Amino acid sequence: MTDLATFADAIAAVLLLASGALSLVAALGLLRLPDFFQRMHAPALATTLGTWCAALASIIHFWVTDFGLRGTVVVILLGLTAPVTTVVLARAALFRRRAAEVSDPDETGA
Repeated sequence: MTDLATFADAIAAVLLLASGALSLVAALGLLRLPDFFQRMHAPALATTLGTWCAALASIIHFWVTDFGLRGTVVVILLGLTAPVTTVVLARAALFRRRAAEVSDPDETGA
């Protein structure tokens, strides 16, 4: 049983490191990309995958320690709602951009 717990902790540690690395990539993409829609792309993908890595690490850890799945419910809900939130933000930004273009026409008159 000790070998299984050690192996599970090692897998959980690798998954948590992957989650942290994905968060770092998301932060770099947020800083480097020029447009709002491009800036949304990197963090949305990396956050979703990083959340699922953290959820899987939590599930593996608590499955071995016989704690149950109560600790993973928040992480799983975050993993499900992060992509939905990204879509809602993108649609709101697109709506605002289109509304600004309609109310503020070109100076060229075309």
